[in-house]
Amino acid sequence: MSTLRGMTWSHPRGYDPMVACSALFQQRSGVAIEWEQRSLQDFESYPVEELARRYDLIVIDHPHVGQIVREGCLLNLNRPETTPALMRLARQAVGESFNSYRMNGDQWGLPIDAAAQVQAWRPDRLETPPADWDAVLRLARAGRVLLPMRPPHSLMVFYTLTANLGQPCASTGEGELNDPVFGATVLERMREVMRHIDPVCYGLDPIAVFERMALPDAAEHCAPLIYGYASYARDGFRPARLAFGDIPVAGKQGPVGSAIGGTGIAVSAFTSDPRSALAFAFWVASAEVQAGPYAAAGGQPGNAAAWQDAAVNAATHDFYRNTWTTLDGGWVRPRHDGYMPFQHAAAERINAGLRGDDSADAIMADLNRMFTASFG
Repeated sequence: MSTLRGMTWSHPRGYDPMVACSALFQQRSGVAIEWEQRSLQDFESYPVEELARRYDLIVIDHPHVGQIVREGCLLNLNRPETTPALMRLARQAVGESFNSYRMNGDQWGLPIDAAAQVQAWRPDRLETPPADWDAVLRLARAGRVLLPMRPPHSLMVFYTLTANLGQPCASTGEGELNDPVFGATVLERMREVMRHIDPVCYGLDPIAVFERMALPDAAEHCAPLIYGYASYARDGFRPARLAFGDIPVAGKQGPVGSAIGGTGIAVSAFTSDPRSALAFAFWVASAEVQAGPYAAAGGQPGNAAAWQDAAVNAATHDFYRNTWTTLDGGWVRPRHDGYMPFQHAAAERINAGLRGDDSADAIMADLNRMFTASFG
């Protein structure tokens, strides 16, 4: 019996469904998969090539794709025998989740988890979430808002606001990240809100924000831009349940432009059993599995069949239906080789600038310089 090794990220949403689905896959195929997990921070920054040399299956973040292509550390999933399945999964994608793992006509991952910055709130404390950015500011002034700003999330907030305001950041090609004047105005909007938010948020990622909001006596009841976690919409997952919906708008185009996240399943180029690894990857990304055992085990599916499934929505108080518009109008961040170091450094620069007395113009000038340099 073959045994594969897999690496995912350390949260029930990332780990539990992989273990549950792997048990079913072993019953079907005789192939066992042993899963290990790494922290969210490692997941966003750890070199994929190092993981590929140790594991057969890897759950990846799509901004790594450019680096992956250069390193040749993952199998290209665009193969003659997989063409029908790829076409089917492309049709079943949530927003741009499938395309985010595609580069130069090749496919390097299959979406198994779809996410974007959405809005979260305590339905027992906040009857109606803010619909626009002015309402967010009023709620922040009342001390009721949290915003995850730990790198890279401060940059994700910047991305989402620029896109929602109608001038998204550059995602392909060299040049500036955004117009210097426009980008500076968006940074000022962020600074204005952060003045009224606990500065501990500069060190909090989405999971930490959710854990704080889900406490029975939480003082903050809204996270207006945060990567959605369906786990927290389930009854009994934490002391208090969270509700989720579309992002509050800053522009005039509705809840569009949210920086998409999510994860994809990839196969190591160094695996000794590519046939079994590929079989699992396509099986776990399929509509049947995503809407069935994957979602049932606490996963947040990447297949639209699951997002539209009545039972999947019932288990999460309509998390999927209520955030669909935001996901469908999401924006894909840069993915070029050299992007990942920029992502972390840019988020750090935003945080240092907003916490200090740096002008928004100076911060934006640095972001543009750093982005241009990231192309080498």
